[in-house]
Amino acid sequence: MTEVNTPPPVGGWTRFVTARPRLSLLAALILTALAVLAGSGVADRLGAGGWEDPAAESTYATKALEREFPGSQPNLLLLVDAGDASVDDPAVAAEARRLAQRLAGEQGVTGVGSYWQSGTPALRAEDGREALIAARITGEEKTAGETLQRLAPHYRGTHGPVEVTVGGPVAVRHEMQTIIQEDLTRAELIALPVTLVLLVMVFGSAVAALLPLGIGIVAILGTNAILRGLTELTDVSVFAINLTTALGLGLAIDYALFIVRRFREELSTGAATLTAIGTTLRTAGRTVLFSALTVAVSLAAMMVFPQYFLRSFAYAGIAVVLLAAAAALILLPAALTLLGHRVNSLDLRRLFRRGRRPGTAREEGRTWARTARLVMRRAPFFALGTTAVLVLLGLPFLGVRFGTADDRQLPSTAESHVVQQHIREGFPGSPGDGLEVLAEGRATEAQYGAYKERIAALPDVQRVDGPLVKGDSAYFTVLPEGEAVDDPAQRLVGELRRAEAPFDTKVTGMAAVLVDSKDAIGERLPLAAVFITIVTLLLVFLLTGSVLIPIQAVVLNALSLTAMFGAVVWVFQDGHLSGLLGFTSPGSIETTLPVLMFCVAFGLSMDYGVFLLSRIKEEYDHTGDHDQAVRHGLARTGGLITAAAVILAVVMVAIGTSRVTNTKMLGLGIALAVLMDAMIVRSLLVPAVMRLTGRATWWAPGPLRRFHERFGLSETDQETTGETERAREKVGASR
Repeated sequence: MTEVNTPPPVGGWTRFVTARPRLSLLAALILTALAVLAGSGVADRLGAGGWEDPAAESTYATKALEREFPGSQPNLLLLVDAGDASVDDPAVAAEARRLAQRLAGEQGVTGVGSYWQSGTPALRAEDGREALIAARITGEEKTAGETLQRLAPHYRGTHGPVEVTVGGPVAVRHEMQTIIQEDLTRAELIALPVTLVLLVMVFGSAVAALLPLGIGIVAILGTNAILRGLTELTDVSVFAINLTTALGLGLAIDYALFIVRRFREELSTGAATLTAIGTTLRTAGRTVLFSALTVAVSLAAMMVFPQYFLRSFAYAGIAVVLLAAAAALILLPAALTLLGHRVNSLDLRRLFRRGRRPGTAREEGRTWARTARLVMRRAPFFALGTTAVLVLLGLPFLGVRFGTADDRQLPSTAESHVVQQHIREGFPGSPGDGLEVLAEGRATEAQYGAYKERIAALPDVQRVDGPLVKGDSAYFTVLPEGEAVDDPAQRLVGELRRAEAPFDTKVTGMAAVLVDSKDAIGERLPLAAVFITIVTLLLVFLLTGSVLIPIQAVVLNALSLTAMFGAVVWVFQDGHLSGLLGFTSPGSIETTLPVLMFCVAFGLSMDYGVFLLSRIKEEYDHTGDHDQAVRHGLARTGGLITAAAVILAVVMVAIGTSRVTNTKMLGLGIALAVLMDAMIVRSLLVPAVMRLTGRATWWAPGPLRRFHERFGLSETDQETTGETERAREKVGASR
């Protein structure tokens, strides 16, 4: 009796997403248009700060000083340049006093002071040709930025015998926000056409190439609308929109690549359109779902940190990942239903072939299969060799120094950067460089004097000013030796906090904020690491049913990030290639950046890991042959993962063209991590390690195996379950 192979029935999800494809796409178009309206102006509502812990001592002291002593926390600096004259010249002094008096009368400005009023040496350049007017613009970030925009044009430029430039923290934040928005637009203009060209090269078909871009645009616009809504409830960092663009394009392209490639494979076997979509969703669709969950888990770990800079990336990342996956699993099947075989239309590569027979996907697969065989034949060499190289590339990270984000994030030509650079190089001290000690509680003049002498005697103290007393509160300004946030300044924070006083004291300032930020991250980092590890282990177990594979996935993913961290320190901290890349090295790495980069890069590495493991698992379930499954998995996904990684790297490099150093570091660092993961870890290290572990790779104890059989999701159709066991028995017997 001849056995008839019938296609598997179309499942419920396939029926749902393909029942009314035109209606689905029309609804998506309407929702996307609404998202454009809802997300318009989102960048203007985002903040440029968020590195501090809101519950820290330094944050409390900063807010108290802003409230009681606004002059202690200047965020606006006017650099007054007298040219060839001295700042003490009568005409210069008269004009400077007039500017200070005028500034004091402006709405939203308080705490105005200047060298010409106080005679403070810290406000006068050592060469006597420049001096400062300091003030505080009140209000939250958005309000302060609007006030700066209103005031700056009236003070910037020539005023009689002096030239005025505008700086200070509020100016730094405003310029950073403006530059990020401009750079993001440029990055999108670079990334979109280059990505389209690469997709055409991967797919051949212009129609197929446009589908991933469409999914990415839907994800980006939807996330912008979500971020706009979140700004009504909480602070969101302007840096998050860079991640929205990068992940929106990158992951949408990854997911669409995987689904469209599998759909075309099924069509090439003669399957009908709906049957091909059903098989694609049961296989590639499940992989996309698992991938989205693993990436979302990695990004969700940033929610445990108190800094809104990190939490913002969790908001944006989770939203864009889930939207990209939803669009790939709902809208893409609807589009493929309408297109059918026309998904292969408009093959632009034939314009360049000139009669040559193109390389087929099967030939590409054979190349990757040969690579897998070579690696597996020499598995110990490749496993040890690639591990050694990755560890070596990561060694510079052992010398990391953590700091805070300041004006040096901006290009050297930015006005606020120029002002601060003049202050660093030419002034003996400046507003913002010192530590402020808030004293709360009634005290006598003698008690204040004794405390001042006590802190002046501490090591690493250059000068102590104050106290300035108001009611039951007072504050001292302590200028440390050296840079504002270097090691001596950070040690001084601890010494000030331990110093005995007859009143309650709180310490703030740049070094104190850095110390508190490092403490907050260090305290919560183990929780984030445990969260990522446990949930990733669980998800990969549900995908594979193996105990060893999830452990391998976590370890190898972490190993793939070593090159990124080593490069970050070697380039951005130590300053190598700074001229080529166009940035000023501050000599440190902003404290939150390594956490952010780890979560994003780890999630993307898991994305590629899930793609490879799911195809290996599918083949192993069909044949029971471990080595064949590894070769088949790499043959089927090696080219796809490499193409996806290159495309995502292009997007991240486009983000990395930003003139803001942190954004440049984020883009270029993750681009390097993605390429290292796809081209080294997935192509060499994973098959080598899986060859060494052999069939033990798939072992699980009985209770866990039964748990996976009941709750796990796999790319294998349910009908093949019995065939799987028979295939494994047959392979085992043949050995």
